[in-house]
Amino acid sequence: MIDGLRVAVVLPAYNAGLTLLRTYREIPLDIVDDVILIDDASKDDTSEVARSLGIHTIVHVSNRGYGGNQKTCYRAALERGADIVVMLHPDYQYSPKLVLPMASMIASGHYDVVLASRILGKGALAGGMPLYKYIANRALTLVENLLLGQKLSEYHTGYRAWSRKVLETLPLEACSDDFVFDNQMLAQTAWFRFNTGEISCPTRYFEEASSINFRRSCIYGIGVLKTALTYRLARWGLAKPAIFTDQTARLRIDTAANEAVAPQ
Repeated sequence: MIDGLRVAVVLPAYNAGLTLLRTYREIPLDIVDDVILIDDASKDDTSEVARSLGIHTIVHVSNRGYGGNQKTCYRAALERGADIVVMLHPDYQYSPKLVLPMASMIASGHYDVVLASRILGKGALAGGMPLYKYIANRALTLVENLLLGQKLSEYHTGYRAWSRKVLETLPLEACSDDFVFDNQMLAQTAWFRFNTGEISCPTRYFEEASSINFRRSCIYGIGVLKTALTYRLARWGLAKPAIFTDQTARLRIDTAANEAVAPQ
């Protein structure tokens, strides 16, 4: 808890059995009130490892995709009373030790959203990010900043912190269940004019760390450009996309229990 605010860390997991323990050990449990793992129908022992660590674990009966996993993460965190929610990949690619400063930036009241950027500083390439991904990251970010009217160093980090107000406001149910969910969510925060801050984060690329292949990266890139263009058209009044305008698509917290299987 920070300044009386309840902090939850959510772990969207798929085949993270080999890296979950290392990730969990570095989460600052002295200030984190709740750790929640959503196992998206993993084929390994992810859920068993999570339960052995005492993590509140929810298991999807079938794979719902990265975006679908996050929707369950945020529903569960809100249901369990979180005021600040930090989304951390359990593949040990990002440093869990940054949960404290990220959550503190939200608790300060200055920011509604905090991103752990791999691009601030020199950590991305040094940590093993493939060159083609680095170049694509920089190019996409440039286009997005122009179309969304933002000044972020990157939009593609998988390490983010949110205030409860943000998660209760964004029409997340209208977003994709695939990887572009991450990008759509940031476009939504810009649409609703939430304040976004960034913090520099070291990153690690290794065999067990999750990463999408070149083909999926291309599909993601096209989705990112489509999202940014849709945002600009909507700002000009030329489109009314559901991801920005459908307020009935806010998280349906009361239905979470019907959409996943949670152990007792």
